[in-house]
Amino acid sequence: MQTDLDPVDVEILKLLQKDATYTNKELAYTLNKSIATVHERIRRLKEQGYIKRVVAILDRKKINRNLIAFSQVLLKEHTATTLVEFENDVAKFPEVMECFQMTGAFDFILRIATSDMDTYHIFLRNKLATLPNISTVQSFFVLSETKSDTAYPL
Repeated sequence: MQTDLDPVDVEILKLLQKDATYTNKELAYTLNKSIATVHERIRRLKEQGYIKRVVAILDRKKINRNLIAFSQVLLKEHTATTLVEFENDVAKFPEVMECFQMTGAFDFILRIATSDMDTYHIFLRNKLATLPNISTVQSFFVLSETKSDTAYPL
């Protein structure tokens, strides 16, 4: 962990990872600090990039994103330009929730969320497979979700 975080900063980050709707007043009470101190620390944590953004995490099933696929992608060429072009292209697809460049047999792994298998098939054929430089796409579909966490241990 970074050495410029003191125990109060770590506690603020832990609490906000669990529930970002905590008010500065609630955090101050919990940490036995002043509201101004908590406000200033959160501002600094944002400025330093510890807090990248504050979001609401939705229940994917309630918004009809019932199918999750992990798709491994192998590219034909591996130049700096083709890698960046692929990343830029897939970042534009709303179905792609995450894109990671990987080591191993495949170049990238994508987490894709669609409503169902038919919608995934349309995405694959009409979007992903139309990108230049794709050699292979191998997809795996989630049957059940045992754990889904967004908080990093501190």
